Amino acid sequence: MYDEEAVLPMFFARMHPLLDSLGLPYELLVIDDGSRDNTAALLMEAAKDWPQLRVIRLLRNSGHQAAQSAGFRGARGQYVVTIDADLQDPPETIGEFLHVLRERDLDVVYGVRSDRSSDSWPKRTTARLYYRLMCRLVGKQIPFDAGDFRMVSRRVVDAVNSLPEDGRVFRLVIPWLGFPSAEVTYIRAQRAAGSTKYNLTKMTRLAFDSVTAFSAAPLRLATWLGLLGGLMSAVFVVGALVIKLTGRGVPGWTSTVLAISVIGAIQLLCLGLLGEYVARLFQSSQRRPQFLVGYDSLEDQKRAEPVRTR
Repeated sequence: MYDEEAVLPMFFARMHPLLDSLGLPYELLVIDDGSRDNTAALLMEAAKDWPQLRVIRLLRNSGHQAAQSAGFRGARGQYVVTIDADLQDPPETIGEFLHVLRERDLDVVYGVRSDRSSDSWPKRTTARLYYRLMCRLVGKQIPFDAGDFRMVSRRVVDAVNSLPEDGRVFRLVIPWLGFPSAEVTYIRAQRAAGSTKYNLTKMTRLAFDSVTAFSAAPLRLATWLGLLGGLMSAVFVVGALVIKLTGRGVPGWTSTVLAISVIGAIQLLCLGLLGEYVARLFQSSQRRPQFLVGYDSLEDQKRAEPVRTR
């Protein structure tokens, strides 16, 4: 969660009785992704009266996927549910997740939206295009309209944590692993309070990361565009030779500009795609951590750390 002080009381009011009613030992692991408001103070206050509440605070805002990585690294349970604090995904569905997972002896249960009518037309359209593209790149195992609301078994958690890659996109990595799975449909509600932190820029970045981090298709596209540019160049060369040999005219500036423009555009596009992969290799070679933990209430109970407030 990031800057969610407005929704935290409602989140706790629904999660606490729900988790207690499951009749199982549990731990609610909350990842504070470098919040700047009173989120950290509210979390620490709630943890005093809720022994099962564990707080991990990242030193800086590392992003949604990095926060999930921190949660997977810190999770200790036999089953792990990932859910955002904005209450758009109903916590009450967790019980159904658990029932399906145990009843059918599965490793993954995806929460799939059954209705997107509450979304705006641009968001529905872009979401549809995103999932269709991911299904083409990754495979049919990608559940349509499934975000990051899911339950996984310990086997899945250990498998994800063992992956060497940085910058993983969970909604693609987990289906790709191929564990037995099922889907549970639900209706997504409006945000309970506060404002969304997932703006258009972050959604675009997620889509771009999904493609470049999980598929070599852009590189193959660059290859085909390079071949197309080569064929077009050959056609221009042949045309220029024919005109010169037949003496039917002098090549004009239009053909020259057209050739340079087309070939230059293709070359720049290919260089851009290749540059993205080179950048990812550079970042991976640096081995910088995705996140830095500033506080873990499980390990640092004896160390009182000051909490920033307004």
